[in-house]
Amino acid sequence: MFIMIKKTALFLIVLFVSYNLLSQESYYNDVNLNLTGITLKEELATKIINTHTRFLFYDQIWSASKVTDVNQEDTSQVVLIYGWENGSDTDITNNRTRGIDNNGGSVGQWNREHVFSRSLGTPNLGESGPGSDAHHLRPSDVQRNSSRGNKKFAIGSGANSGASNGGWYPGDEWKGDVARMMMYLYLRYGNRCLPTNVGIGNSSATPDDMIDLFLQWNAEDPVSNFEKQRNTYHENTLNPYAQGNRNPFIDNPRLATRIWGGPEAEDSWGIYSNNDTESPSIPTNLSTANITTFSVDLSWTAATDNVAVTSYDVFVEGNLKTNTSNTSVTISGLNSNTAYALTVIAKDLANNKSNESSPVNVTTLQDTKAPSTPTNITVSNETGTSFIVSWSEAIDNTGVTAYDIYIDNTFYVSTNQINYTVTDLNISTTYSIQILAKDAAGNSSPLSTAINATTTDGSTTTANELFFSEYVEGSSNNKALEIVNLTSNDIDLSSYSIKRQSNGGVNGNDWEETVVLTLTGYTIKSNTTFVIVNGSADEQLLAKADHIQPNASETNWGAPISFNGNDPVGLFKNNILIDVIGTYNGGSSNFAKNKTLRRKSDVSQANTNFDLNNEWDVFPEDTFDDMGNHSAITLSSDSFSSNNLQFFPNPVDDVLRIRNSSNKSISNFKIIDFLGKEVFYQKNSSEEINIQKLSKGIYLLKFEVDNKTYSTKFIKK
Repeated sequence: MFIMIKKTALFLIVLFVSYNLLSQESYYNDVNLNLTGITLKEELATKIINTHTRFLFYDQIWSASKVTDVNQEDTSQVVLIYGWENGSDTDITNNRTRGIDNNGGSVGQWNREHVFSRSLGTPNLGESGPGSDAHHLRPSDVQRNSSRGNKKFAIGSGANSGASNGGWYPGDEWKGDVARMMMYLYLRYGNRCLPTNVGIGNSSATPDDMIDLFLQWNAEDPVSNFEKQRNTYHENTLNPYAQGNRNPFIDNPRLATRIWGGPEAEDSWGIYSNNDTESPSIPTNLSTANITTFSVDLSWTAATDNVAVTSYDVFVEGNLKTNTSNTSVTISGLNSNTAYALTVIAKDLANNKSNESSPVNVTTLQDTKAPSTPTNITVSNETGTSFIVSWSEAIDNTGVTAYDIYIDNTFYVSTNQINYTVTDLNISTTYSIQILAKDAAGNSSPLSTAINATTTDGSTTTANELFFSEYVEGSSNNKALEIVNLTSNDIDLSSYSIKRQSNGGVNGNDWEETVVLTLTGYTIKSNTTFVIVNGSADEQLLAKADHIQPNASETNWGAPISFNGNDPVGLFKNNILIDVIGTYNGGSSNFAKNKTLRRKSDVSQANTNFDLNNEWDVFPEDTFDDMGNHSAITLSSDSFSSNNLQFFPNPVDDVLRIRNSSNKSISNFKIIDFLGKEVFYQKNSSEEINIQKLSKGIYLLKFEVDNKTYSTKFIKK
């Protein structure tokens, strides 16, 4: 049987090596390889995402590696990344190969190296999704893997791998492999696998977060047959551990140059590096149409070339605006009543460029149309000195840029949001609120119909709305939020949602509508908390959860409960922001990196203006002992004492026992699984709950005492 496996592996190697360039290119038949820049990046990303049809479990990587990383010269071995020596010296950690079945976690064995270290992901890559993507999981000596740890890649030289220039140099043989793996992950998983997070380099010369270090390594270290055999295996899903997609930069390193620039890498296909030195003709007959206050359609006559024109660069006032393979384009984002000079350059496959065309001059229309008047103005969260005013978004032919708020017919503030917290008010006072909308041309809508808002007498501190009470941004996937209900009513959470803003709005990021967490089906009782935890958090934190957000591809790996310390998180009601942790559009400031924030006990209202100093206490990383028990909650004197009601044992096998010496009636037992689904119900109290039919895992047990709902966590073994 062993001999048969070795022969099969040898046959696969021969098949890999014989797989020709034409078949590699055929994978990209539906990709426009004539594109450049970000447009080419997006097309390749779409390709590798759509063809990634099999998602491997982390444990399957062992089996995959024994085929894809087999030594072509000795099929009883696998090749170890970061290794460089043939085993003749006394240091086994630098060996380039190891016995194919000598895998595990002990000294002298090989294990699975996350070339993009899990902890450097945003968030942690975990053991699924990018954490189990075989394109960057490589066999490595256990001790050398440990030496690398989570060091970022850095410049170095020589065959030896090791610490270098404040990071880790993988060795001359492996630096190109590393670069191409990092490029693949960036395309496949976007900002979760940022090159700037995993390498020490400069991204100022690239259009995104790619760094010069990886572009340099990609050019200096050509693709090896070893890389090609891995790539070919993974395309064919008839192979038992194949993902279905390829790494484009292994197939042709020049693709990286066409996307990000830098030194010219090898053109494996020869389609970008032929002897063509003739530039295309200059585009002519530029004309404009459909001119609006903010956009214009530009078209031109196609340029000619001795081979073929592949794309056009379009410039506005000498600045590159876009690249297209068409002979027309819509240019948007312009200012009204402004003159612009538009030019075009033609390019061919060899990246020869024409001279810049003669400019066509155009002036956008003057914007004289005012935005619509803001409507649906509401006031909430009234205190003695403040309240929140919210409204529906106005519309405009160009775009609303700001809203002016008037209080008692006097201008108060201008904001680009559709809500604002008005502060420094007098107690027990009624104010008249009006709002108008403005556009970039300075056109203003009429003032809205006035509504009245009245502050409280200042002595009432009872909350009238939910708000965030705790925020955990811990190690790895230890991410959690706590919401507290200090009102006198039970609140249905169906109209509430949570959103995240990535990196404080850097690069134009807004509230991410693709990762919204809605809380339909949950109710939060008066004077209780509701805890939401990332599904890959530690068991101690998971045990405190009322809702566990699964860390899986369907939830974009736990989003929005996958924030970092620079990701603002908002609590929304009917899609209107009512409370926030972090400053919206505050940039990449790490306001809570590796910290726990806990709302001060004297805070009784939500606030859309984050006030770290006055409203939050700060605790060290992985502090979550108080999760689910906010200090502002005061239980009535006749509430049950936890000392008089116990559920045991925990963890439990089949029967959860109840010890009740409180002399109070307990009823309506519900057990909720980690997806929020009710899996057990028992109306009347007893001395035990039979959970034999439940699967292993963490559960939430809810129960009622004197018409109040309480909960506790337990683990089924």
